[in-house]
Amino acid sequence: MTDIPILLLAAGQSSRMGGKDKLLQIVDGQPLLRRAALIALRAAPVIVALPPAPHPRHDVLDGLDLDRIGIPDAREGMNASLRGALAHVSADARAAMILLADLPEITTEDLTAVLGSVRSHPDKLIWRGATAGGKPGHPVVFDHSLFDCLSHLSGDQGAQSVVRANSENVHLHTLPGQNALLDLDTPEDWAAWRAKRGTLN
Repeated sequence: MTDIPILLLAAGQSSRMGGKDKLLQIVDGQPLLRRAALIALRAAPVIVALPPAPHPRHDVLDGLDLDRIGIPDAREGMNASLRGALAHVSADARAAMILLADLPEITTEDLTAVLGSVRSHPDKLIWRGATAGGKPGHPVVFDHSLFDCLSHLSGDQGAQSVVRANSENVHLHTLPGQNALLDLDTPEDWAAWRAKRGTLN
């Protein structure tokens, strides 16, 4: 375990899923959101940004030892979730990891490896996962010195502007395959991924 918390962003609208909630899709016998939370909990303390309760996403996290944060302005986009979760990070935290909830191939080992790079590359301010081919992806860890910048972001572009502004201080940690980038936003994405896996769920 680490003193760097994981901010699991799960307040988005699944707007491309044709009325279905992608975070409630069943993967390995459980909703994707619960599976993502369990993967994260094995690596670090977890703060989850969620739509305001009542909402089924809250229900699938029942029984897990994590902090659930309802985001009243979730429709604004990703940065509302980021701001809301970040507000609950301890003031003495060295850093915080941002993790999207819809990355079905991310593993606890991936998260642990990126967290470990914070200590192995202490001269950097941002540490993030990358594909086997070197393309930057997720998760992304931000040093505490960047928390103020992150807390003032708006819209749905995530923290890319902060990453660009600190491009000389980014360490990329290679993860297996496409683990750092593969997300599933549409029913077609889900069908193709399940077909590749050879499973129905």
